[in-house]
Amino acid sequence: MSEAAVKPLTEHSPEEIEKVQNWINTEEYKEQNFAREALVINPAHACQPLGAQMVAHGFEGALPFVHGSQGCASYFRSTFSRHFREPASATSDAMTEDGAVFGGQNNLFEGLENAYTVYKPKMIPVYTTCMPEVIGDDLNAYIKNAKQKDLIPEDLPTPYANTPSFKGSHIHGYDSMLLAILKDLTVGQKVEGKCTGKLNLIPGFDGNTGNLREYKKYLEAMDIPYTMLADITDVFDSVCDGTYRMYAGGTKLEDAADTINGKATISLMKHCSPHTMKWIDSEYSGSKDILPLPMGIRKTDDFLMKLSELFDKPIPAALKAERGRAVDAMTDAHQYIHGKKFAIAGDPDYLLGIVSFLLEMGAVPYHILCSRSTKKFQKELQALLDTSPLYGSQGKIYINKDLWHMRSLCMTDPVDGIIGDTHCKWVARDAKIPHFRIGFPIMDRVNIHRTPVIGYQGAINFLTVIVNKFLDTVDETCEDQWFEMMR
Repeated sequence: MSEAAVKPLTEHSPEEIEKVQNWINTEEYKEQNFAREALVINPAHACQPLGAQMVAHGFEGALPFVHGSQGCASYFRSTFSRHFREPASATSDAMTEDGAVFGGQNNLFEGLENAYTVYKPKMIPVYTTCMPEVIGDDLNAYIKNAKQKDLIPEDLPTPYANTPSFKGSHIHGYDSMLLAILKDLTVGQKVEGKCTGKLNLIPGFDGNTGNLREYKKYLEAMDIPYTMLADITDVFDSVCDGTYRMYAGGTKLEDAADTINGKATISLMKHCSPHTMKWIDSEYSGSKDILPLPMGIRKTDDFLMKLSELFDKPIPAALKAERGRAVDAMTDAHQYIHGKKFAIAGDPDYLLGIVSFLLEMGAVPYHILCSRSTKKFQKELQALLDTSPLYGSQGKIYINKDLWHMRSLCMTDPVDGIIGDTHCKWVARDAKIPHFRIGFPIMDRVNIHRTPVIGYQGAINFLTVIVNKFLDTVDETCEDQWFEMMR
């Protein structure tokens, strides 16, 4: 009886296994792989609510609140904790099957009341997962009802965003949550004729706290007052002194509320904040600009020149010297990267930055993959490639493809290395090429999120990692007669 209930494991001969292993590396298999439509294998993106939680963490005293299942909340928290190696304080109203049938209002009531009573946050940003989106929960009505029942204070900021996991990606959730928070905090704050004299800087979905600290360094060096929206630096790059701080850092709520009266607003990742910037353009005072991620020399130059123009501030001598050191470092190392081909996977804004930097170095962005994007982005990236007839012309862009597609590309049309987050390591292993970790999430190495890749210092850092990895490989694989003192 027990034997009949157990399905025997299908056995394959070593010869058959080897045959299939070889076949999936062929052009024939690549053609079939690219023909699939209904299946996604190892996508290079996360879901909307994860992006919403990133924003929520960036505000002082905020307790991110997941309206959905506990499993989803655990996924978001564990992803941040594994990437930053810091706790990611967030809560959930733990919807289950009964919520799917009767709606999640009772879960939300109990969750909000408990969250406020126990943790005393200054703000509770609420965002959704698949279940409440499928059944059509009305967050606006639910939150109003919770306040009318005195479950949470009437004046407690409780912005909400609809972030269905089955649509878009983490950058779209980032945009929705940031817009919701700014709309909530700025109500009644606009004052005719008032100007804070400050810059509102939107860094976008960036898992590199070192990048955000680099922005701060530039602004402080140029004596430009600013408010960062949203600031995760001290939240996910906190001190270790024996004291746990549940609400460490974040943009002060009063500063965020006053951004509506700012002198200027700059978004550094256009694909992370299109709806937010559209609303800011209609509601905020001051100038508004959307700039590319400042990776490499030219885009960092553009960023600093825009700051200088907006605030009538000279570029400090220290930053000019830093630029000179970056150019020197690139000159010293260009021969080791010149002409090498790279596969790249990541978010739209990061891809634009990486491609720009590689072109400056005379490298070839060869296979460029964005697993959730649009033809508009594809045209934008193609225009960047077209600026370099020698190196950019060799690149090909793949939108709405996954990392199993990337594997086929790298096996049939080899490259020298792959740039992307931790999920790219399987492609790198199969293709026997080095993996340069950049983006989000990076779960298999430590402290990478603390090392900036934007700005002049970021160019030095990124270049150093790539070139030294190539040189390490030469030393580790060369024959004895080629094992040199210098490289």
